[in-house]
Amino acid sequence: MMRTVNVVNHPNTKFNAFTLFQHNDKKSQRNLAILERLQTTLDIKQLIDIFATEVAKYLNFSGLYFKHAEISVTAKGSRAGKVERQFELRLNECFFGIITYSVNSPISLDNYKVLNELHHLLLNPLNNAVRYHQAMQLAMQDALTQLGNRRHFDEEIKRTMAQAIRRQSRVGLILCDLNKFKAINDSFGHTVGDNVLIHFADALRQSIRDADCIFRFGGDEFAIIVCDASPQSLSAIEQRIQHAIAQDALLAQYKVGCGLGLALMNNADSENSLFERADSALYRQKMTMAHKLSIVALR
Repeated sequence: MMRTVNVVNHPNTKFNAFTLFQHNDKKSQRNLAILERLQTTLDIKQLIDIFATEVAKYLNFSGLYFKHAEISVTAKGSRAGKVERQFELRLNECFFGIITYSVNSPISLDNYKVLNELHHLLLNPLNNAVRYHQAMQLAMQDALTQLGNRRHFDEEIKRTMAQAIRRQSRVGLILCDLNKFKAINDSFGHTVGDNVLIHFADALRQSIRDADCIFRFGGDEFAIIVCDASPQSLSAIEQRIQHAIAQDALLAQYKVGCGLGLALMNNADSENSLFERADSALYRQKMTMAHKLSIVALR
């Protein structure tokens, strides 16, 4: 598939929606109306969908895609075309991202000019949306492990369970905490404790599928949301976690183990009831483990 890159540079400090199209009052009014529509949302997906609707008035394309660093967005209804045409977006002379169009016929010179004008209008609203997205990601991220935090978990478990109901699938929930983590902090210091948490988070990452999500609630408490779950998939993840912990040199050095509580969503579950069953399973496992340790100690 052929790709052509065109550079669209937006000198942000000089941009003025009222003067950019002074040569044509009708065009100025049109572009001001487009700009107003683009400024109605800070959600990147909604913004790209609005932009795709505007572009469709001037260009026949089958797909529109935006890529910025770790952000990738596909416009609603996009599908592959015969070729792709890429436009590199620049803000204040710095690379900002790439917009890609899937097309089935060549883009005319006049349409290239229209696209460049539309891209100029898009850049400021898109920059605002990207900044907002980044701020929201930080607000829902645990700074130490880079996992989602409790706020992110609360949103994701609700979304995932609703999606599972629509798809007639099941969600699995695994709650984890480290055994005797406080003793590690007290004996070796918080720097070692932080490294243990980071290595444990990496062990969890190694143990899940791409569709699953991991969260840290704080301290040594973690959660995994498992999509399209079954008893077999939960058991497999449990085994992989124990294996990953055993294979990690730092975790092995400090004899780190973990408790795991597993629960599988049923049709009557709410987010709270699913969490409570996983929490009860974690408690039972830890009590069983403590009982076994005390028996060993008495012998």
